[in-house]
Amino acid sequence: MTIRENTEKIEKEILSPYATQSVGSRGREVEEEPCDIRPVFQRDRDRILHCKAFRRLKNKTQVFLTPKGDHYRTRMSHTLEVSQNARTIAKALRLNEDLVEAIALGHDLGHTPFGHAGEHMLDSLCQEGFRHNEQSVRIVERLEKDGKGLNLTWEVRDGILNHQTRTMPHTLEGKIVRLSDKIAYINHDIDDACRAHILTREDIPKELREILGGTTRERLNTLIHDIIINSMDRDDICMSKDVETAMYKLRRFMFESVYQNPIAKSEDEKAKGVLEQLYRHYMAHLELMPAAYLSMLDAGETKERVVCDYISGMTDQYAVAKFSEYFMPQKWQV
Repeated sequence: MTIRENTEKIEKEILSPYATQSVGSRGREVEEEPCDIRPVFQRDRDRILHCKAFRRLKNKTQVFLTPKGDHYRTRMSHTLEVSQNARTIAKALRLNEDLVEAIALGHDLGHTPFGHAGEHMLDSLCQEGFRHNEQSVRIVERLEKDGKGLNLTWEVRDGILNHQTRTMPHTLEGKIVRLSDKIAYINHDIDDACRAHILTREDIPKELREILGGTTRERLNTLIHDIIINSMDRDDICMSKDVETAMYKLRRFMFESVYQNPIAKSEDEKAKGVLEQLYRHYMAHLELMPAAYLSMLDAGETKERVVCDYISGMTDQYAVAKFSEYFMPQKWQV
């Protein structure tokens, strides 16, 4: 018996009957020889962790664009906080922690530079539309490894695609990540907004503080405990009505007070302008993109989609550098 087979045997013995078993995966688009050590979801987790798109998350905006300070969240730190919340819930419910971690680490791979401002700009420019969850799946299926993709399991790709509010994953592990994403960004964005003096804790409506707690620690404790208690021994991931309602009211409060706040979003129009100019420039000068993207055009991809692929993969700094290269006067030598 291999180490992997022994691990799969342990999964059958200790995981909840509602858990997604590694041996029960729907598999990959392209069949592969099993690893002798790692079950399929652990292998997917490792592939995501080592891919280029994951490394770029450290230099992509979460909410606050180019803040003066080292402690504001990036897309990378957000991803790690989602993973931690999700793993805590999965472990308590005896669900598949490897699957949860793989989905969590991959869920935001497709985010643009400059956060949701960049996403909205590309969506408005591209006739085919642009959504970061769909782009995350495109990265793992098509763009990574020089066009070969990561060949992840169906369950991981389903969780990545359906982590948005408007959709629902098909596994309990995916549902955990979907809620953990909201829990993470609501709470760390409050923390960052307080650090930026856009909010104080007392600005949060009193009724929400009384239900969820007045600090990040208290809110996380309330939300995570509530999910665990209400989902225990059930074939679903649930919250109590009061806590769920309070969480979504807090989310709406954050949209009104932070995500649409003129101070927090003061640089967004500049960021959108950068991406719009880059998009139009690459559409007119496709030859400026790397050869890997040009080969996708030869394979039948539309130029709109390939330009979006290239721009959305940029970090904030790289997008600004390319904008400067194309549109700002450069030093010259005789």
